[in-house]
Amino acid sequence: MPVLRSVARMGVIILSMSVSLQAFAQACVVHSQGDHLDVKVCQENRNIPEHLFTEGFCRPQLKDQKVEVTYVDRCPAGAFGICNDAHVDNMPYRQDVHYYGVASDARFLKPFCETRSAGKWTTP
Repeated sequence: MPVLRSVARMGVIILSMSVSLQAFAQACVVHSQGDHLDVKVCQENRNIPEHLFTEGFCRPQLKDQKVEVTYVDRCPAGAFGICNDAHVDNMPYRQDVHYYGVASDARFLKPFCETRSAGKWTTP
């Protein structure tokens, strides 16, 4: 009987952890357009406080550009590269940044990811 209680308790703990992780799933697709520029990225939150992520990280101020932000649970498929576990400058926060559009941009984005953001570049 004590073993059964321990197994049940363990199941409740795992289930509650799973629910809290699902509730934290948070991402935003940022599409910016300007003169000769069309950029689409998706930022997937790892440990940024929810309010700070939605009100700061997902609201870039880009001069002379039209910016459209869409909130999603997970970044959509189709990225040409992902900077996993990217570190945010001067803060203890991390996110995964998915890049869409011109795949040849990876030659600039990969080094930035791995050096400046201390992330790990992956190609889906």
